[in-house]
Amino acid sequence: LSLGEAKNLPTYPGPNKMRDCYCTVNLDQEEVFRTKIVEKSLCPFYGEDFYCEIPRTFRHLSFYIFDRDVFRRDSIIGKVAIQKEDLQKYHNRDTWFQLQHVDADSEVQGKVHLELRLSEVITDTGVVCHKLATRVLECQGLPIVNGQCDPYATVTLAGPSRQVLHILPFYDDDLSEAKKTKVKKKTNNPHFDEVFYFEVTRPSSYNKKSHFDIEDVDEVDKMEIRVDLWNASNLKFGDEFLGELRLPLKFLRQSSSYEAWYFLQPRDNGNKSLKPDDLGSLRLNVVYTEDHVFSSDYYSPLRDVLLKSADVEPVSASAAHILGEVCREKQEAAIPLVRLFLHYGRIVPFISAIANAEVKRTQDPNTIFRGNSLTSKCIDETMKLAGMHYLQVTLKPIIDEICQVHKPCEIDPVKLKDGENLENNRENLRQYVDRIFTVITKSGVSCPTVMCDIFFSLRESAAKRFQGDPDVRYTAVSSFIFLRFFAPAILSPNLFQLTPHHPDPQTSRTLTLISKTIQTLGSLSKSKSANFKESYMATFYDYFNEQKYADAVKNFLDLISSSGRRDHKSIEQPILLKEGFMIKRAQGRKRFGMKNFKKRWFRLTNHEFTYQKSKGDHPLCSIPIENILAVERLEEESFKMKNMFQVIQPERRVLYIQANNCVEAKDWIDILTKVSQCNKKRLTVYHPSAYLNGHWLCCKATADNTPGCTPCTGGLPANIQLDIDGDRETERIYSLFNLYMPKLEKMQEACGSKSVYDGPEEEEYSTFIIDDPKETYKTLKLIIEGVGTLEQEHAQYKRDKFKKTKYGSQEHPIGDKSFQTYIRQQSEISAHSI
Repeated sequence: LSLGEAKNLPTYPGPNKMRDCYCTVNLDQEEVFRTKIVEKSLCPFYGEDFYCEIPRTFRHLSFYIFDRDVFRRDSIIGKVAIQKEDLQKYHNRDTWFQLQHVDADSEVQGKVHLELRLSEVITDTGVVCHKLATRVLECQGLPIVNGQCDPYATVTLAGPSRQVLHILPFYDDDLSEAKKTKVKKKTNNPHFDEVFYFEVTRPSSYNKKSHFDIEDVDEVDKMEIRVDLWNASNLKFGDEFLGELRLPLKFLRQSSSYEAWYFLQPRDNGNKSLKPDDLGSLRLNVVYTEDHVFSSDYYSPLRDVLLKSADVEPVSASAAHILGEVCREKQEAAIPLVRLFLHYGRIVPFISAIANAEVKRTQDPNTIFRGNSLTSKCIDETMKLAGMHYLQVTLKPIIDEICQVHKPCEIDPVKLKDGENLENNRENLRQYVDRIFTVITKSGVSCPTVMCDIFFSLRESAAKRFQGDPDVRYTAVSSFIFLRFFAPAILSPNLFQLTPHHPDPQTSRTLTLISKTIQTLGSLSKSKSANFKESYMATFYDYFNEQKYADAVKNFLDLISSSGRRDHKSIEQPILLKEGFMIKRAQGRKRFGMKNFKKRWFRLTNHEFTYQKSKGDHPLCSIPIENILAVERLEEESFKMKNMFQVIQPERRVLYIQANNCVEAKDWIDILTKVSQCNKKRLTVYHPSAYLNGHWLCCKATADNTPGCTPCTGGLPANIQLDIDGDRETERIYSLFNLYMPKLEKMQEACGSKSVYDGPEEEEYSTFIIDDPKETYKTLKLIIEGVGTLEQEHAQYKRDKFKKTKYGSQEHPIGDKSFQTYIRQQSEISAHSI
């Protein structure tokens, strides 16, 4: 997601009319991301990106704009909610969305499981009447309101004009308008299993008709059963509405009983009169992909063709290079290719092959690797994946300091604020540049091996191609490590996970000036000052016009591009992998201590997992990585809390933790699993529920040291930097080839055309690099065959899935756009076949 900006927000009722706003991203109503607060604006610019794996099903992707007032209370201004089915409409394009009003009646999620039965009952006096039994079985995924959910349901029978009829409960003489279930405490997946009876038609003389007479049928057709879900509130404002369901009884005409799952719907409270444009709008760019990944053997033919790319001569005839040629943007191809080659340990030979081919095509050593080619995009992506922790170790401490201290560093005389001194600012900036330059040039020993091996290959190719230029072996490497790795990370630390948000404008300006200087220092160009358009930058750069800086850069580049380097494990400094607040359950170390839940600051490095009261405090508990035997989700029923997981230690000691949301929970589980993957005593089985009241809730075993009852989830790669699923990346590449099939066919035509062999190149084919038409044609044939086979498998899977789909099942509840279609189907075909 790219969260751009909001505009024309309604003015604040106070005197200054401005607002302090932030935006949240929600899966249904669960917040998974929050932007920084933009102060004093009605057109706030956020400019923040958020990427996440979606760990559960959802109906809406929602965005809420909040206003923080002087009392630090947050009020909702409006929201944008995009249905999951509609995400493809807005895929990868900037779109302005009108903000909609938010009230309790529109905030609905979850589903309800109902069984309805319409039957004839003969009374003691021999007359017949029709009774409706409504069984409320359970609900799933109800929203959490103010941190809790204590749900109950009310069931009502309503007449033609939506007026509630008087209800005669079958076993109750009391007249009431709505029947109510028991309240289920602390759960958003309540099991009710309660039945309510309603009298639908007046008693009439009993006759032998098996169903209603005409008048009765008309009357029943106009009725509906209404189920409302509520959160029992302790507050004086009353219970909160969670969602409703209105079902016309006419669909019971063909079958007297019906049982299904339904999506809950919002309640219409007549808010339609409010103009949507009163609230302003929000600019978003959403890139949403959903791939169905088969098991590994399905991908063997296509994967084999891709992994042989490094060995194909010339490399332009390889499957990976062809993908780069047909994709609209090289980045599209680079992301899955790099991940696939990294997963199978083939990234270095592949990048060496495509880089070598690009160097051969380069005429001027000064333009080496400066374009947005497949090579440069693949190296960028590799550095981002393999070098993320390297950046954390090198840059994060000093960038954190710059963001917190706010030293003035503006050196443009025109932009100086009142009271600022130009010389002081220059000195502040010089100190920052000096410190960052020093940590970078002394970090060669920490540079990941895979990056060093790629840099060695680039250096060799460039030196061989431009033998008369002694500096090209440095510029080939510096064009990546400085220009495309360190400089962008300093400029936009949030994009490299060095800061959680975009820095504020003053800090952002400081980082821009540092980034420009570091980029120039690393470029080793002959006349440095000429690189700057601004005279104030050229003047500032004079500080660094000394040979010692150029020598430091060359020594650093020599070290990171030398082959056969030292053992990577010699680096003793712990790498911080993740940190943040979570809630944990006391482990019961003290004999009489309370096992309650407390908020703690958790910190994970590649050495240990710790928690403390607040950030920076002394750790209250430290778990060495080698003592983490398994990390697994915890079933919600254990403590009636969502997003919980467990860290299992020796002697069956378990730490129970609750993350803030489903995305955070998945992140923590993944990274803890990865970092502990190589532990020798890792468990193979675990308990998915907690040990409470003398037994395990899952298997009911009474001994707390009973071995687990469920197999541990599949292992992840041991390398903490890379969590890659090779099959998933191959599926992504298949999807791209399938999307660009017309271009593949055109490329095949170009290979087969005589013009490629002996005549001048035709205009329509000139967009492709084809060095060897025969080899390229062979590869294209294999790609098209492999893609065709997978396409058939996908089509068969969809057909099988459609046959097995039961509309109204737990996986496919009735509701949303599909409900009317379903009613039409009911009237056209037998209820039993449905």
